[in-house]
Amino acid sequence: MLTHHRLPVCLSVVSTDLPIWFTIETAATLYQKERDRFHLLLREPPLPAWESPHPPQTGATDVVKRTPQRLLWLEISPYRMIMTMQANGNLSYRHRWERGVYGISRYWLHEKATKKHQSLQLRNYTRMLKLEGYPLPQSLELDYELWSGKVHLGHYLLRLRMYH
Repeated sequence: MLTHHRLPVCLSVVSTDLPIWFTIETAATLYQKERDRFHLLLREPPLPAWESPHPPQTGATDVVKRTPQRLLWLEISPYRMIMTMQANGNLSYRHRWERGVYGISRYWLHEKATKKHQSLQLRNYTRMLKLEGYPLPQSLELDYELWSGKVHLGHYLLRLRMYH
């Protein structure tokens, strides 16, 4: 049972204890894999990357360049969510969240010159995962903590809204 729908979405992530907050509003494709399993595919709009001119010149202003678009792939169910980001840039990641369980957040750093890949693995603890909407999801709320060993790296709230 594979059906798909094109729809606008809003994805936001907020840290409750760090100055981290971002929102993505874009179009996405929702694929229904099974009764309660969905894949959501979206492209993050390009973000400006600020560069200072080299060497500095009198009266020079910063130059704005656009970063390449990043592809976000979300696997969603009432019990689990996996988010994978793939880009042509220097960073990719995959988060796996499951209610009441320590999951894995893995980041890959790509070095273009040497074509080497380095990875960093963190743990996340999912406090709450709530998927609403039937037969198609309309919202997802995720409340989790991020950990590196015994060091707490923040408490985060992820909210996904899908407009049918």
